[in-house]
Amino acid sequence: MARYAHITGWGVAIPEKVVTNHDLARKVDTSDEWIRTRTGIRERRIAAEGEYPSVLGTRAALEALHMARLHPREVQLVIVASSSPDYPFFPATACLVQDALGAPQAAAFDIMAACTGFIYALGIAASFIRGGQYDNAVVIGTENLSRIVDWEDRNTCVLFGDAAGAFVLQASEEPGGVLATVMHSDGSGAEMLYLPAGGARLPASEETVAKRLHYVRMNGREVFRFATRVMAKATQEVVEKAGLTLEDVTLIIPHQANRRIIEAAARGLKLPLERFVINLDRYGNTSTASIPLATYEAAQQKRLRPGDLVVFVGFGAGLTWGAALVKWTGPVRPSLPRKRPLAWRLYRRLARLRAWGRRLRRWLGV
Repeated sequence: MARYAHITGWGVAIPEKVVTNHDLARKVDTSDEWIRTRTGIRERRIAAEGEYPSVLGTRAALEALHMARLHPREVQLVIVASSSPDYPFFPATACLVQDALGAPQAAAFDIMAACTGFIYALGIAASFIRGGQYDNAVVIGTENLSRIVDWEDRNTCVLFGDAAGAFVLQASEEPGGVLATVMHSDGSGAEMLYLPAGGARLPASEETVAKRLHYVRMNGREVFRFATRVMAKATQEVVEKAGLTLEDVTLIIPHQANRRIIEAAARGLKLPLERFVINLDRYGNTSTASIPLATYEAAQQKRLRPGDLVVFVGFGAGLTWGAALVKWTGPVRPSLPRKRPLAWRLYRRLARLRAWGRRLRRWLGV
């Protein structure tokens, strides 16, 4: 029997702190009108001290697991996509999430494909499930982009925000779920959007810090041109790969980078803007978290219902771009109250104790 990877739970973690365009105008040479007319962004969320990507990602994953009525012990795979992970090289943020969830049976690894990372992670998880290797997976996009932008550079600091979003994917013989994915890259455009220092090519030094090379650098004009070309193309490609047409698609949920890019994609596809989900005005560009965050809100607003066909499409540094076509499933088990039951909270506390116990056993060599 064929196996399908269904999205059965979704969750988000949104920092409380709001930074408006007016707030930024007090720090850099910009204005609310300048930002809104060029990007469509009015405000963004900024993570508090201690709200690392692993922390936000864990919160989003727990909400998604609760919706899917899947216990952390049942999770077999955790994939985290992030452009701003807890640590630059290792350990993987996914391993930190796996431990925090209390998912001892889960394999865990990170995907780094910038803003397209969530689509890459979704496609990989779906492939593992369809291939029979795993039955249950958690896919997370989580970001602390506020930590890596130069707050003195008005061209980049106005764009980004912090958040996390997560999907639970589960195996089923019922047709549906992730029907098709497409993923592409073009490394010739690597320096159009990159963070110069801190890696093996340009290790951290007094000079790199003085030159502010540990912050995001972007050629905005070229990124815009690239994005407007690939968004519509990837959407059309994934729909055709599934043997469908755009008329079959209920919603398109794009990466939330710039409203003008989304409007250009709508024109390229000859679709009304009402068929697109847009929420970047309140969150800015949250990179890998933007698609699950927009999906969460679409589901909450009843714009997305079981049986609907939806396209997720994104682009990012690398250069990377891709899309996924999904037949929306929704929770396959009866829903639980929004507040997690006492047993879940106790399990999380015990998971922390078990983590300390594992560290003690390693120290003792047993």
